[in-house]
Amino acid sequence: MSNNVLRTADGWWVVRGDRAIPVDTKATTTAELIADRAAVREAADSGELGMPVAGLVALSPVTTPCRVVAQMVNYRSHARDSGFTGEIPPAFFRKASGSISGPEDTIVRPSHVKLLDYEIELGLVLGAPLPVGTVVTEQDLPSYVAGLVLTNDVSAREVQLTKTQFYESKSYPTFTPTGPFLALLEPEDFAHLLNLRLKLSVNGDLRQDRTLADMIVRPAEALTLLSRFQALDPGDLLLTGTPGGTALKAPPKPVEKIAALLPPAVKWKAFFRSQARNPHYLHAGDLITATITTPDGRIDLGEQRTAVADAK
Repeated sequence: MSNNVLRTADGWWVVRGDRAIPVDTKATTTAELIADRAAVREAADSGELGMPVAGLVALSPVTTPCRVVAQMVNYRSHARDSGFTGEIPPAFFRKASGSISGPEDTIVRPSHVKLLDYEIELGLVLGAPLPVGTVVTEQDLPSYVAGLVLTNDVSAREVQLTKTQFYESKSYPTFTPTGPFLALLEPEDFAHLLNLRLKLSVNGDLRQDRTLADMIVRPAEALTLLSRFQALDPGDLLLTGTPGGTALKAPPKPVEKIAALLPPAVKWKAFFRSQARNPHYLHAGDLITATITTPDGRIDLGEQRTAVADAK
């Protein structure tokens, strides 16, 4: 069974129900903790009572700096929302690791961003080097992936769309809430990945709800495709895409055809005017809650609760 690990300013903890047991380790980074799995298992098996999880302030269990890579349009439901038809070629983009924040840290909307969107994503945390040219099969996925985290790929849509600039639009500070738990998996846990269900709500309104079975490119294939050009190291993070239900959706086909005939400046002005009327974009005071878990609770990445605020 997997072990859920929590990170605080005081160190690392193994979570058992509503209690947390300190891990006796000198690890300060995620990569060092993964290398010291024996200490995690020892804490989990110690029988120590520990302290209430509710009394701990969780930090991101993925420490920085690290590489953060993300898959683009990797759920069938998201592809439909985005207006894609036919085969979708696999695509990746980078995020700055400075965008990583804790599972209860406030998401700060920059003053120039009006169309702030959410994207719940399963994060794969590497546990071994992935050299360029590696072929990863389903059977040896446990050799490369140490664990899973809950993430939110927060996006500034007007920056992303007008500049076709994924790196900037998704890399502002606080734009990758991560945690609360790092689920360190055992080999037998990987057979249950497709049962993981991703749910995200805004102010109690359920917006996203899909299992990994909706994925287009699954983790082993994604790592193989990524390693054609990108090496990864222990502690690096791969975000595996988001299901449908984000605020941004493609316009209806007739509208899209008409817009294609307009000059770019006119087209974008009309598009953003219509998007400004969309109530699903995030605003100051909103509360996002997100979970990723299997129905039987075998893998449970905890609940992420993040408020939204405007930059001061």
